[in-house]
Amino acid sequence: MGERAVAHFETADVKRAQDGDHEAFERLYREHVGRVFALCVRMVDEQSAEDLTQEVFIRAWNKLSTFKGQSRFGTWLHRLAINHVLSRRETQRKREARHAGGDGVLARVVAPKRRSSGHALDLERAIGRLPERARDVFVLYDVEGYSHDEIADVLGVSVGTSKSQLHRARMLMRRHLDGGA
Repeated sequence: MGERAVAHFETADVKRAQDGDHEAFERLYREHVGRVFALCVRMVDEQSAEDLTQEVFIRAWNKLSTFKGQSRFGTWLHRLAINHVLSRRETQRKREARHAGGDGVLARVVAPKRRSSGHALDLERAIGRLPERARDVFVLYDVEGYSHDEIADVLGVSVGTSKSQLHRARMLMRRHLDGGA
């Protein structure tokens, strides 16, 4: 089946889901859950990613009426996921600041180890060690394929900041993967 046919079926499922068809939304869920989960894992950690993925789809169901079809459903959903992860992290940061006296103690807790092997584990570990903003830009640019203009818009930073954070992330990744800090 070609890409146009897949897009046609997805468009039909979106319309059905907007009309309240749970089975159509379930098909959309199955089609996109892997990509949303992968994004969440890279932006937070695996344990939090499972909950965030479910929250994204609950939010998608609730906001489905706002999808106007000006982009592909997957693009809309992906942007919804990014915004939800960033919002959740900001809420968590505020909560930690209240309970930890603002020194970010909870933010420095090491994420649980992921089960993987070899280079994939090293890469995931390196991504997880990046400072939050550098990780966001790295994931959005190098993993998800967003442009610096799109990243600047999503994160509310300048294009120059996006570029400098990407450079920083790549340098830190290289240092970690070469056996450094």
